[in-house]
This record gives sequence, structure tokens and C-alpha cells, in this order.
Amino acid sequence: MEFKGTDRYYLNPELSEIVNIAIEMEKPLLLTGEAGTGKTQLAFEIARSLNLNMEIARCKSTFKGEELCYVYDTILRLNDSRFGTTDTGRDVNDIWDYLRFGPIGRAFLSDDKRVLLLDEIDKTDSDTQDNLLDVLEDESFIIREINHKVETKISPIIIITSNAKRELSDPFLRRCFCHYIPFPDIDEMHHIINLHFPKIDKRLRDNAMTVFYNMRQRGFEKPPATAELLDWIGALNKRGKISPMDDNKVLFMGSLLKRTQDILSFKNRTGSGR
Repeated sequence: MEFKGTDRYYLNPELSEIVNIAIEMEKPLLLTGEAGTGKTQLAFEIARSLNLNMEIARCKSTFKGEELCYVYDTILRLNDSRFGTTDTGRDVNDIWDYLRFGPIGRAFLSDDKRVLLLDEIDKTDSDTQDNLLDVLEDESFIIREINHKVETKISPIIIITSNAKRELSDPFLRRCFCHYIPFPDIDEMHHIINLHFPKIDKRLRDNAMTVFYNMRQRGFEKPPATAELLDWIGALNKRGKISPMDDNKVLFMGSLLKRTQDILSFKNRTGSGR
């Protein structure tokens, strides 16, 4: 089972090595890097390339490690005990009817190999990360209410992403293979654009990249990343443009810059933008 990249995802040799050794050794792979560099997309492309189903956890600050594994619905069981379960098919005396498995639980219990994506793990607090340490390493967890141990049937491919908004603990990092996805250089960006737009006019590609890399160096709060560049080129290509500029104004600037302050700053400095 080897991932070689796809028609939508450029895989450089260094990233290829760490992805495939993580798959082979069944270790979680932690991907860091600025937003828009393809961390999350990598998990989707691995699943698509290897024809695997996915379980996805979009992490939030309110998440606890346990609920990524399972949730015991006490409110539903209480309501059923009061009002009956005639039309529901549930048995109030059977706790399994009130357990809802989260993405980790579903990935562990699945009869087929899956890709488990824990997206933006840095949004969770340190307690949540600590709760996941043994779960990810042992590939098991305990349902406390019945003291039942859930063990993985087939080890999933675990991809974890972080935008480094909060430091992850050393014990958590120690249990992962880690890779920082740097921002693509010009040659790599050529490959990425050509994957997404194989018939693009080279003049548009080169002109857009010149403007794009110039804007990245202007010190914006959220500089445009690869995802924004692809959206921007898509919009320009859709309209049949050869140049990303018109009367010294950047076309479709809102597909590149997303923060209001960045847009206003750019317009004030250059008098451009549409």
C-alpha cells in the first residue's frame, strides 16, 4: 500500500518518504505548515488514491479526547425511560443502543482499512491531546460506563494536521512521525498548477505567479497560500484572461486576500484591486 501522489496532488520526494513509511509502520503522521499548503488535502488524496473510506474529526477547542472515540447519550436514554421506545427500536436496558461512536471509534471498529483525519489538532487543549496519547499509540480505548475495551480491527492510516496555533506536547509529538510542509518554491508551484490546470496558458500561469509571490512578500496578516492561488487562477482561466492585471488593478483580488485589513491595506498602498 503505497501513495504516489495523484492527478490533484503534487508529492515531492521528501513528503513521499515520510507518508509511506508512516503507512508502512502504522504510525500517526503529524503534518504542520501554514494554512493552505495542502495538509488536509493530503489525507483526502491518500484515501482517494488507495480507495479507502475516511473518518474525519474537524477539531474544536471544546473537543475532549473521549468524544472523538464515543459518546454515551444519557439524555436520550432518560427520555426513552420516561416516554418509551415503541417506535424507536431502541432497548432502554441495552446501553449499546445509546453509544454513538466518534471518528476514532468508527475507524477502529471498521471492518475495512480507513484514513482517519484529525484536522487542526492544535485547536484542542493539552488535556485532549494527552487523552489521545494512549488511544493512538495502543489503538484502543475504554468505554468507561461498561468498562469495555474497544480495540482496532484494522489499523487506520492516521493523518493529523496542525497550523501551530498552539504548541503540542512532547509526549504527543513523540508518538507521531512529523513533517513540516514548506511553502512550495516556484518549480514546485509550476507542478502544482499544471496538475490542476493541465491546459492553462503558460503566460497566465507565469504572470499570475509573479503577482502572487510579490503579494506574499508584502507582510499581510494572512498572505495568500497555494489554495488561494489555485482559486485565483481558476477564476482568471474561467474568464479567459491572459494577465491577472487590468489597468494596473489585480483582478478578482478577493480570491487571494481574505482578511479585510489585508484588502484595505493593499488597496491603500497600490490603489488597485477589484
